[in-house]
Amino acid sequence: MAISIRSSAPEDAHVLSELSMRSKQSNGYDDAFMEACRDELAVTPELLRAHRYWIAEAENSVCGYVCLAVDDDGAQGEVAAFFVDPAWKRKGVGRMLWETLLTGARELQLEALYLDADPSAVPFYEALGFRKVKDVPSASIPGRTLPHMQTRL
Repeated sequence: MAISIRSSAPEDAHVLSELSMRSKQSNGYDDAFMEACRDELAVTPELLRAHRYWIAEAENSVCGYVCLAVDDDGAQGEVAAFFVDPAWKRKGVGRMLWETLLTGARELQLEALYLDADPSAVPFYEALGFRKVKDVPSASIPGRTLPHMQTRL
């Protein structure tokens, strides 16, 4: 079960969008919730060109991806997306993607990373060194808040 990491290409957009939905729904969300999140979870060719995406592949299929969006000031980066296919969770894919993103962030000399986490992913991000600093409104679900997390590099 060899897992490899590669940079994305614009033609990966549809596959990554589908993976985002599968991964998110594996946290127990119903179809109505998922439909409300569809636009926010969509990956477009424009996003793939604008930010750094790394894709994990194994057995000729995409098993996860992560996105780093660098702030305009060049000092911080947002982990704008981080998804692992449910069939590949707890098999080291997330750790490999994290190490790849971390290397990229350090090459860019970023000082910190931040993200808005799905509540079920907080323990994963805490294990990577993130800490919750506040709650922020969800971009998809009115009245829902998400943990905003940060880590220094």
